[in-house]
Amino acid sequence: MAKSPETEHPVKAFGWAARDPSAHFSPFNFSRRATGERDVQVKVLYCGVCHSDLHMAKNEWGLTQYPIVPGHEITGIVTEVGSKVEKFKVGDKVGVGCMVGSCRECDQCTNDLENYCSNFILTYSSRYTDGTVTYGGYSDTVVADEHFVIRWPENLPLDAGAPLLCAGITTYSPLRYYGLDKPGLHIGVVGLGGLGHVAVKFAKAFGSKVTVISTSINKKKEAIERLGADSFLVSRDQEAMQAAAGTLDGIIDTVSASHPLLPLISLLKPHGKMVLVGAPEKPLELPVFPMIIGRKVIGGSAIGGLKETQEMIDFAAKHNILPDVEIIPIDYINTAMDRLLKSDVKYRFVIDIAKSLKPE
Repeated sequence: MAKSPETEHPVKAFGWAARDPSAHFSPFNFSRRATGERDVQVKVLYCGVCHSDLHMAKNEWGLTQYPIVPGHEITGIVTEVGSKVEKFKVGDKVGVGCMVGSCRECDQCTNDLENYCSNFILTYSSRYTDGTVTYGGYSDTVVADEHFVIRWPENLPLDAGAPLLCAGITTYSPLRYYGLDKPGLHIGVVGLGGLGHVAVKFAKAFGSKVTVISTSINKKKEAIERLGADSFLVSRDQEAMQAAAGTLDGIIDTVSASHPLLPLISLLKPHGKMVLVGAPEKPLELPVFPMIIGRKVIGGSAIGGLKETQEMIDFAAKHNILPDVEIIPIDYINTAMDRLLKSDVKYRFVIDIAKSLKPE
């Protein structure tokens, strides 16, 4: 008979879990594996709340294994290291992002692109190499192979910096890979939420001119005055959109709701690139003709490999790039999820695990 989550491993752990697609969270006792020779055990101090956590808690992508303890924007302090660990010592500040394993042998892995390995292991609701389910950072402790742990810069706050481990790398990686990181380029950012507001900050740090594209005029002041965008377009304003046609070198589209692509493709210059990083549930319609006549490219991008994630964290620390966050206690998580569903957060919730998570 299969062991229960509480007894399958030797190290006691405590967190909050959702047990079915109602996505209601409540306290949950479970266990973590003993620290292996290349493992790092981390006391979780903070954990960001990503929109993926909500999708997964509701099983909207059909991948969820209940009970689910989400959280893949984890920061904390190393409490134990295995005998062969070389990169970390007890007391180090670290981060754990969206993945905790991969095959380490395929072309993707050997090129520091573990995120594109066909056998990569998610930080939560995935199967680890020992066959047990992974649990995320809405918990007091995590254990991960040192390869999947990020060194945390001394000058980067552990609380506000936590969402960089998902929202940060999800926007940094496509800007770099698609060559949209050159000074003087004009970059559009579609959607001003958890991903979009970080995309604006990275693009500005790369020296780009940035236009935010949103359905809501209400976000204009915030985009320009607070986040440093250069201009703002309301996507429903046909006149303004037509006036801006052919002005953008690249677009990072962060919207996860269904939306038309044609108006956005029209904003691109010839040879422009639009990268989708939001994940709409239903397929989007792709207008091919304007792509052919403008030699335009539509691509995708998913998080980043470990080497690039470390590079992104170091870049953020150097350029003082931090997500805008609202710190919450763990027992607020159900309210936070309700608010997240309504986009009622500027721009990322971060759970103060150390102060608020108390075993029952």
